[in-house]
Amino acid sequence: MTNWDLLMPGMGLTGVGLAGLILSYAGIAHTFIDGMHALTGLTMFVGLIFTAAGILDGGVSTSNRAKITTVVIVAISIGFGLYALGTMNSSEYTFTLMLVILAIALPSAGVAWIAMKKPGSIKPIGLVLGLAVASGLVIWITAGSMSESEAELAEEIHDEAMDDVPAGPIFEIEILKESAQEGNPDYEPDRAVVTQGHTVVWTNADVAPHTVTSASDYGETFDSSLISEGETYTLDTTNLEVGEYEYLCIVHPWMISTLVIEAPKEATKIIIPEGAAIPEDGQIYYDPETINISVGTPIQWVNEDPAMHTATSGSPDNGPDGVFDSQILNVGDTYEFTFTEAGSFDYYCILHPWMIGTVNVE
Repeated sequence: MTNWDLLMPGMGLTGVGLAGLILSYAGIAHTFIDGMHALTGLTMFVGLIFTAAGILDGGVSTSNRAKITTVVIVAISIGFGLYALGTMNSSEYTFTLMLVILAIALPSAGVAWIAMKKPGSIKPIGLVLGLAVASGLVIWITAGSMSESEAELAEEIHDEAMDDVPAGPIFEIEILKESAQEGNPDYEPDRAVVTQGHTVVWTNADVAPHTVTSASDYGETFDSSLISEGETYTLDTTNLEVGEYEYLCIVHPWMISTLVIEAPKEATKIIIPEGAAIPEDGQIYYDPETINISVGTPIQWVNEDPAMHTATSGSPDNGPDGVFDSQILNVGDTYEFTFTEAGSFDYYCILHPWMIGTVNVE
């Protein structure tokens, strides 16, 4: 007869696990999202193992052919189940759950086969398998799943990391190759003039580690600690007072440069006048269409035309070049951009490509 000592708990565990899976897929309980997705699946498949062991112990049929057929059917069912998980479920834990199912299904098939060939060895093997499954559950629940408090902590860390992303204009300084050799050029530019509120980013292009350390107070104003090759150091100048800051590398003290913090400059306005969307002789599209400014001066575009416009760096022939882009400006909207490098920058309106302007930065 069938071994009901195994069959009864097996059917119970299968029912509980199946109920959890149905609730998860139906959306009634967010089991898969909350980290309990594997527990219900494991419960169901552990129940199936006990159920199969109970049937095979006594046997619905005494022939080995029937028992092997049962194992094959179970394997096919597991294959369809894995396919369903991979195509119907969007959980980020899907792949992990599939591996767990395989880790249970393959040994269970082996145990079933051993039970048919060597019935006397099934008890120790079943004990080992049971302990392995129990250990896996404990590890999954205690170490693999994330509690609500841990999730909140991770979200806070993520938010803090996002806060570290520079929001304003960036001024880049490079620590040059072979700058560790005394007498060689070190920081480029050697004298950096930065508008207060901008973000300064030092990048170490040298194989030797370096630092960016304020010299007068030995790092109290700012100190990067060691920057290895390819690493960067970011300094927000918002809270720095206007003035000059000499800094050095404490590893190579002959490397000395200057950071100059200037007061924020008032934005120079460029007006998009009424009628700019109409291509006709004598029409002014950007006022002024060509403007000369110094490095660090912000430009503010103001749309006074009822039509929508943009101020997009590049040209109608070659398209945007990625330096700046106002996106769509409705009437009354403004867009501000600060030029931190010298050069000549052409721009145009992507909606009305005959609108062309130039900013010359010295």
